[in-house]
Amino acid sequence: MPRGVKDNHRKYQICTNCVMDTSDSRITFNEKGTCDFCSDYFDNILPNWKQGIVGKDELKRISYQIRKAGKGKKYDCIIGMSGGVDSSYLCYIAKNIMHLRPLIYCVDTGWNLNVAVENIERIVKALDLDMYTEVVDWREMRDLQIAFFKAQVPYQDLPQDHAIFAGLYNYAMKNGIKYVLTGANNATECIRPPIEWVYQNDLTFIKDIHRKFGTVPLKTFPMCSILKYRGYYTCLRGMKRVAPLNFVKYDKEKVKRFLQKEFGWQAYENKHYENVFTRWYEGYYLPYKFGYDKRRVYFSNEILVGTLTREEALKELEQDPYPPKMQQEDKEYIAKKLGISTTEFERMIDGPNKTFEDYKNSWGMIQIGTMILRKLGIEKKKFR
Repeated sequence: MPRGVKDNHRKYQICTNCVMDTSDSRITFNEKGTCDFCSDYFDNILPNWKQGIVGKDELKRISYQIRKAGKGKKYDCIIGMSGGVDSSYLCYIAKNIMHLRPLIYCVDTGWNLNVAVENIERIVKALDLDMYTEVVDWREMRDLQIAFFKAQVPYQDLPQDHAIFAGLYNYAMKNGIKYVLTGANNATECIRPPIEWVYQNDLTFIKDIHRKFGTVPLKTFPMCSILKYRGYYTCLRGMKRVAPLNFVKYDKEKVKRFLQKEFGWQAYENKHYENVFTRWYEGYYLPYKFGYDKRRVYFSNEILVGTLTREEALKELEQDPYPPKMQQEDKEYIAKKLGISTTEFERMIDGPNKTFEDYKNSWGMIQIGTMILRKLGIEKKKFR
């Protein structure tokens, strides 16, 4: 058992269909040993997933709708671009298949690897797209990230995630861009990471941690609460979030080869490893401190859609997420960039584990909102 991990008093069990296991303490299994994530996929996601001819027709309908709404404007939609496979392929689909005029929006949080920056530049140049990059104030980003480490929670990527999505939505609304295209898709993200592993973009939670442990005022840091995004922006301002990759045949490995051939795009070792901080957070911090291996989620998604076998996933899980030597180098690099010693950083990491429940949060409101969205058929994925 990893350092600091609490025993949830359950006998160890792993899904007989995917590789999700009791490291998610809320997971349940049916009489066949299949987990509730798999059941949810077959019962709710797959029956509502518009693929094949139906998907093509839906993509055409949405494309026409976006072009019509954006007539006379310089851009008819906006795409948040990270340089990863999903957002890179989305840019291609938007420009060459949907025939849209997207603005590419990037956020520099201070952690992107050169490979991510180069991928973005290649795609934008080849597709002749306009791009806007928002640079987050480093003093504010650094202070919030240190505050999160001091808070001892698993969700160390939340400051970056919030800055990226809040910045995207705020920019879109400020500039009158109604449609936000996202690379989110059922093919690689039909299973959400458990709430124990990855908490939501809860602004109440973020502000409470900063209030307790931060020292630098967050004057320019991008912020957007769930209420503002789901309520004001979506319901009152008419912002629409569209996921085009759900309407095309999306085999990640084939798409990677396509992007490499067409644009010279470079693949990363694992999903989200375009960012040195996220690579270390997912590959070292979560497994070491909490016993959470997000590869189980990524691999289980691929098993469900048939792009990876369960046997291949189990074999891969026997290996380290990435080389231990690089993990140590990343830890030292991150500590130095945050302006603290490696020894001080390690003391933070080895502190007592906590969760979002130890701080002010909007979890109750989020649960109610999610239940409503699922009943309305807007949200399909299992969420907890």
